[in-house]
Amino acid sequence: MKSTLLASALLAALAGVGASAAVRADDTPSVPAPQDVAYNGTLKIAVDATDLDHRIFRVKETIPAQPGPLTLLFPEWIPGHHSPSGPIDQFAGLVVKAGGQRVEWTRDEYNVYAFHVNVPAGASSVDVEFQTLTPQDSRQGRIVMTPDIVNVQWNQVSLYPAGYRADRIQVEASVKLPTGFQFGTALEQAGKDGDTVTFKAIDYNDLVDSPIFAGRYFKRVDLDPNGRSPVHLNIVADNAKALEIKPEALDIHRKLVQQMDKLYGARHYNHYDFLLALTDKLGGIGLEHHRSSENSASPNYFTEWDKSWLGRDLLAHEYNHSWDGKYRRGADLATPNFNVPMGDSLLWVYEGQTQFWGNVVAARAGLLSQDQARDMLALVAATYDKGRPGLSWRNIQDTTNDPTIAQRRPLSYRNYQMSEDYYSGGQMIWLDVDTKLRELTKNKRSLDDFAKAFFGMKDGDWKVNPYTFEDVASTLNGIAPYDWAKYLRERVDGHKGDLEGIERGGWKLVYNDKPSDAVKGIESRRHYTDLTYSAGFAVSSKGDIADVRWDGPAFNAGLSPGMHIVAVNNKEFDGDALKDAVTAAKTDKAPIELLVKNFDQYKTIKIDYHEGLKYPHLERVSGKPDWIGELYKAK
Repeated sequence: MKSTLLASALLAALAGVGASAAVRADDTPSVPAPQDVAYNGTLKIAVDATDLDHRIFRVKETIPAQPGPLTLLFPEWIPGHHSPSGPIDQFAGLVVKAGGQRVEWTRDEYNVYAFHVNVPAGASSVDVEFQTLTPQDSRQGRIVMTPDIVNVQWNQVSLYPAGYRADRIQVEASVKLPTGFQFGTALEQAGKDGDTVTFKAIDYNDLVDSPIFAGRYFKRVDLDPNGRSPVHLNIVADNAKALEIKPEALDIHRKLVQQMDKLYGARHYNHYDFLLALTDKLGGIGLEHHRSSENSASPNYFTEWDKSWLGRDLLAHEYNHSWDGKYRRGADLATPNFNVPMGDSLLWVYEGQTQFWGNVVAARAGLLSQDQARDMLALVAATYDKGRPGLSWRNIQDTTNDPTIAQRRPLSYRNYQMSEDYYSGGQMIWLDVDTKLRELTKNKRSLDDFAKAFFGMKDGDWKVNPYTFEDVASTLNGIAPYDWAKYLRERVDGHKGDLEGIERGGWKLVYNDKPSDAVKGIESRRHYTDLTYSAGFAVSSKGDIADVRWDGPAFNAGLSPGMHIVAVNNKEFDGDALKDAVTAAKTDKAPIELLVKNFDQYKTIKIDYHEGLKYPHLERVSGKPDWIGELYKAK
């Protein structure tokens, strides 16, 4: 990253503060590096989000400009995605005018997110129009418009001038919503004219960090009636029934805010808005912002509270990011605008510790019971016990490159290739750190103390506060003296799963033939049968192989992802028949026979596996203190 920053600084020096775009040797304008100077004027962005039938956003912008070269950027590196995932493929219809006359634009030869314009003499601004053609099908990307819900993400519906830090560009934004729609956002409303809402001026960095959920069926509830800064839950749904909230469920969401306050002791926002979509039509999302978060859950989230617990740590996870990831951010992620490449080297702190606290705080607030939280933890522990053979050649640190390498595309052998394991692998590392702190201090200090010291300073401040690896190790050393730098590097750079936190916390990972409630819930939701820790594969309810554990029994027998199971032991395939066959093979010692289809060929695969069904559980170790139970207790 140092070399990238040096190159940017050199480019900036050549361009000069506030200067027009530099020119390459071939006379093609280059993209000016961002300068820490105020942009001259205020951008005006107007979004029409009413075309629900075509799922099109129509955008008009007025951008103050001086005569001469101007480069406009479509955001490329999206915070929270940690990758160059800005949907430039959805951008269309660009027309630029100055003084009512059309001005031709040229896309940069080497940067498809940059558009060069030559502003004519006498002009003081340019008018820009374009459309964002949002996905019609989930294969094209995430659905953001349905007949009843609209999700406006400003990075998808705006261009901004190159050559400036994003937080030095002021913007006045407005959105026209379908008639009858209500909305939630961290933006502050300045006015309303019919269906058009205008927001108070804000810098472009914070605008992109403040999306909108709007819907025909909408409810807003106060989660902190007596708090020092407002916290609201803004809910959109496919229908009115999904908005019905029982008092006990509302109380648990209020406890989420209370438990996070107790954890950090400070807030880094002036107000916070949870945006929650209860839908099976809008694309799923869990995306953090500094003063809000975009979340989605099943339509029965509130109406069938006792049945909808799986994944209920989402709000806790995204809320935690207001402290970890948004206020405090790895220094290589704190880039000056949305078109400077991010560095993801500290995502095992940003996402890994948030994954840890998402599980813990969800249990402390009551979003999960302690049993449910432990069931989920057992699944993560099993992943790094037996389910990540890829650790033989990769490590957690290297997976911080995955947002750029794979961008969450499907993988042939995820367990061997690995994929963003800084989340769950990071969770296990931070559980290890928590129990190590307890061991070193005879249970007087824990990761709670680190959280307060590292993320809980300067109450009310919400200017980004970057950190380095050395800052993390130094803060831990201040809580309990130890060689934390070596300790962390051994785990982040190592090639084995980290189960020490489980064992030191008074529990052990075991396997038996009874699926936990978490396994049952995941199998039911995803419509598949999970034999990862037994025969070594997972298969959909239709017989499609989803994953095969590298070098496991099924892999060594010849099974691979993409195959389709037709029959099990000469009987028509279904999930129960498959489990019965695995169970029977434990006693009769005959191989499990699968008739599979691979492209247009059929073949029989015999899996020589005889150890029965295996599902992960946590089992209490007698005589050891229950530090995991203590960790999950409400504060």
